[in-house]
Amino acid sequence: MIKANVSLKAYNTFSIEASAKRFAKFTSILELRQVLNLRNEESLLVLGGGSNILLTKDFDGLVIRNQIAGIEIIEETNDYVLIKSGSGIVWHEFVIWCIDHNFGGIENLSLIPGSVGASPMQNIGAYGVEIKDLFEKLEAVNIETGELHEFNHSDCLFGYRESVFKRKLKDQYIIVSVTFRLTKKHIVNRNYGAINDELEKQNISTPTIKDISNAIISIRSSKLPDPSKIGNAGSFFKNPVVHKSILERIQKDYENVPNYPANDKIKLAAGWLIEKAGWKGKTYDNYGVHKNQALVLVNYSDCTGKDIYDLSSKIIEDVSNKFGLVLEREVNII
Repeated sequence: MIKANVSLKAYNTFSIEASAKRFAKFTSILELRQVLNLRNEESLLVLGGGSNILLTKDFDGLVIRNQIAGIEIIEETNDYVLIKSGSGIVWHEFVIWCIDHNFGGIENLSLIPGSVGASPMQNIGAYGVEIKDLFEKLEAVNIETGELHEFNHSDCLFGYRESVFKRKLKDQYIIVSVTFRLTKKHIVNRNYGAINDELEKQNISTPTIKDISNAIISIRSSKLPDPSKIGNAGSFFKNPVVHKSILERIQKDYENVPNYPANDKIKLAAGWLIEKAGWKGKTYDNYGVHKNQALVLVNYSDCTGKDIYDLSSKIIEDVSNKFGLVLEREVNII
């Protein structure tokens, strides 16, 4: 069940070459418990889609790959449906399954890389929708005891790209299933201008949830590199959330700085900040910043995780010097 000295290149979307001292896969809660029982006093790394990590060195411990599958409807009314998904399922495949069954609310999250299990950990979001808007509950196994626990919405302490599993309960649980509450009577969310522009391009005036999904897939595909062709982890940095006074300070020099309301604060576009700091499209041999989206750092061929990490540090420094803001990495550094 557990293998020694396994390459992790195929298990991270950055396609970084690094090895695990010990490696195993699990497809059920039973198999997960069996693997955890075989764990020594060693570090543990849980991989889903491998889309939110940067491996900067070999992992001197046990790496376990989540492959728990299965999708089931557990409750349904005229208005909504509760859908339970195995945490190892590819996120976009789950989104498409829901849309194909005409279950809505999730369409704005199309083509986000990663697995279902990672979605509540990160509280992933895009185009005006976050996981917290759809989330019902999840099940997770306690790493130390093997016990199965249920977490409801309030238990998860969702924030911007945050949850209790990234803070208070970090490295204590492995998510094995997530249940979402989706709509059967849809109100599409097309508040972002890019969505409306794409719909207009396709001559769609009254979009369905499938139309919204297709529009977002088209937008993301035009801006973001395909990890199967160019190694990357999607957005590398979080969009900074700041007080209005920070926005007003930046607007003195850049009147049209992109910004979005975030409760009583303002969300700025990290990609715009990086681009204005001169980094968009910058390349160093076999790695660099993507030409179409400055938020995305890319591995063109066989760079190291340290190369990418050092590049991100330079970007953080330059943005800080130019705007007085310190960008935060969204990707987990291993």
